Amino acid sequence: MEAKDYSGTAAVRVKTVRQPVNSSSGILANLATGAAIPVGVIFLWQLAGSFGWISPQFLPAPLAIFRALAGLAASGELIHHLGVSLGRAGAGFVLGGCLGLVLGLLNGLFRKVEYLLDPSIQVLRLVPHLAIAPLIILWFGFGEVSKIVIIMSGAFFPLYIHTFMGIRGVDNKLFEVARVLGFNSYQTLHRLILPAALPGILLGLRLSLAVAWIGLVVAELIGSQSGVGFLINEGKQNSNTEIVFAGILIFAIVGKLIDSLFRVIERRFLFWRDNYQG
Repeated sequence: MEAKDYSGTAAVRVKTVRQPVNSSSGILANLATGAAIPVGVIFLWQLAGSFGWISPQFLPAPLAIFRALAGLAASGELIHHLGVSLGRAGAGFVLGGCLGLVLGLLNGLFRKVEYLLDPSIQVLRLVPHLAIAPLIILWFGFGEVSKIVIIMSGAFFPLYIHTFMGIRGVDNKLFEVARVLGFNSYQTLHRLILPAALPGILLGLRLSLAVAWIGLVVAELIGSQSGVGFLINEGKQNSNTEIVFAGILIFAIVGKLIDSLFRVIERRFLFWRDNYQG
């Protein structure tokens, strides 16, 4: 029986085995790695404050900031002002995000709508928050409407851009598949276009959430009688640096929690993607 030699002709297939990355020990190790720099900075910061190397009026020690934060929590102010801020950010995000999603879909699906609307939207996109905030307050006053409009204007653009680009980035071969399968317009949109554009849309949602939270800071610092931005303004007026830093810390922690939550949602909907893990 003649032996066959495949060494020169057969393709060698290498099977890559991906190690599980969701084990509890791996998650704890990743958290410890990510916390190394912040913990080190806080330790050195506290050390400098304890030895009087830094003026407490200029940069209060971390323990003083946490005491101020604990005082706000004990008095109930923290829950009240944080709830007000979350409500404003949520309302602005929902309104601006929905509008951005709808216009992104329309401009992505219909070329004539793009020619009509996209140039004007792109001009408005380049106007900074701080430039239009005084005008919005002039129009709507210092009430809740002006704050929500400021947040809404920021949340609109990331979702619009990524929805529009996500649809325009869909492979043309998918439309050929739709024609072969006899899909109607709704089936093509539902089964092919939206799933292919979903990574871009979810990225736009995540960025819109971040910009809505940043827009909240702008809205509440300009004029507000409640909210985390109001706490920061009040601390500035009373020269209470600990309260100012406590407000900044609240914004940072809540923003990070919101972003992390949305990353979990993003992985849940995009489980089918085989991404490089590093």
